[in-house]
Amino acid sequence: MPWALTKLAASNPLSRRWHPVQRAKAVEGLAETSTVAAMMNRDHMRAFFRRGAALAAFVALLWAVQVINWITGYGLNPAFGLIPRYFGGLDGIIAMPLLHGSFAHLMANTPPLLVMGGLLVATTTRALLPVNAVVIGFGGGLVWLFGSSAIHIGASGLVFGWFGFLVVRGLVDRSLITLGAALVVGVLYGSILWGVLPGQPGVSWEAHLFGAIAGAAAAVLVRTHVHAPRLGGVDLD
Repeated sequence: MPWALTKLAASNPLSRRWHPVQRAKAVEGLAETSTVAAMMNRDHMRAFFRRGAALAAFVALLWAVQVINWITGYGLNPAFGLIPRYFGGLDGIIAMPLLHGSFAHLMANTPPLLVMGGLLVATTTRALLPVNAVVIGFGGGLVWLFGSSAIHIGASGLVFGWFGFLVVRGLVDRSLITLGAALVVGVLYGSILWGVLPGQPGVSWEAHLFGAIAGAAAAVLVRTHVHAPRLGGVDLD
């Protein structure tokens, strides 16, 4: 009988689970998993702070350029602004977001840049450069091709690009984080969609419209690797 009980215990998986050696291995495995998770969290936090610092530096650059522009009597705007269908104005595709017509113009763009940029750096672990390349290059290129004959300046095209990206990415990606970011943007800045309509004097509605289109295209074309569970229990890679 003792032999039978011993054999039964050895064949019982519950008894094997509590074997001292296996328990030690299980504890060691948990410790290793915890260490790896802690390292990943530290890496993500460092990356988040780097992206946040880059966003702050970009906004600071906008203000520095505005001061220089103001000192020079806004001479940078005709020199580097985007001029549609004029080859000398092609550099404006890149320079346009850096230039503004007044301090009030830049002041109006700064809060949405910080809010939407903050949502980008908080929810997008990779591919920020490709996303911004599509928003600036594609959106600015459309303005150059189809915009009205004027000097187009301002970061509002970038604002609309980030808006379009965050909203459409939430619908495409279907993760709780991206849907939450889209909801926040929609609640706070949904009214800016009126800016894509023509008829406002001195406002480049083309930059707004094409920026939003470029942002939506970036959400579809660029994988941003948001590490969060999708709705329906499907995990992102």
